[in-house]
Amino acid sequence: MSSKDKYDLNKLYKKIRANVGRAVFDFSMIEDGDKIMAAISGGKDSFVMLDTLLYLKRVAPIKFDVVAVNLDQKQPGFPEHVLPEFFENNDIDYYIIDKDTYSIVKEKTPEGKTTCSLCSRLRRGSLYGFAEEIGATKIALGHHMDDIVETLFLNMLFNGKLKAMPPKLLSDDRRNIVIRPLAYCREKDIAKLASILKFPIIPCNLCGSQENLQRKNIKNMLADWEKQRAGCIENIFNGIQNVSPSQLADQALFDFHNLEIDRSREDSKDHGKAVEVSSTNFIEAINL
Repeated sequence: MSSKDKYDLNKLYKKIRANVGRAVFDFSMIEDGDKIMAAISGGKDSFVMLDTLLYLKRVAPIKFDVVAVNLDQKQPGFPEHVLPEFFENNDIDYYIIDKDTYSIVKEKTPEGKTTCSLCSRLRRGSLYGFAEEIGATKIALGHHMDDIVETLFLNMLFNGKLKAMPPKLLSDDRRNIVIRPLAYCREKDIAKLASILKFPIIPCNLCGSQENLQRKNIKNMLADWEKQRAGCIENIFNGIQNVSPSQLADQALFDFHNLEIDRSREDSKDHGKAVEVSSTNFIEAINL
């Protein structure tokens, strides 16, 4: 590894680990005694997530376990040996789930339509069920800040919903909790770290080969915006953490019907002190 790569590696490690540490603390993603099932697809995001979770396991002031799980969806040409070899060479506990969701997706998806939605639902169902089988208390997915912002725009433009991906989610049946430790991380940093560490990336031949996916269009749109205004992705992400229901139009979130004028009070400013929450020794343990 060149001296430049070593410098970049240390810089990226510090940045990504800091962001993951903040996300874990902010959303109480990991608790003492947790068994984290890290869903590993073979893509750059899940590899970096796993690497970071294993680091936190070593340095965090609490005890938790991490187990890697890959769902082998039986895609044609999928290199079945790559992930088991990687896990074993790095002494990582793992499971491989063999489930032919590929055939189901191809059979059920009309010609010319994208496979992502059905594939995602089948994959999620398989992971949820397996998490219960092995006693996992949290399921970790590798979605990052760019994924979350892209999902926000996909839902607004094509589903008419102001909805993204939360960093922490309780499943509809309340039987599983999903966490996204990379929620504060940018894709460009993850890609660079994965490249330096030379993870054995496995491309997705099921959805990755499809052209004109709406997510790709959204990704390109956001990339153009960021060229014009650096930091816009972070600003959009910050926006979903700073929501003002009275400034939107959801009648279920804000009572627009019973607004009343009240001119009896004098103008005043809130001088109350904001309560600061310390990240305590969890983030301090990451040596930031």
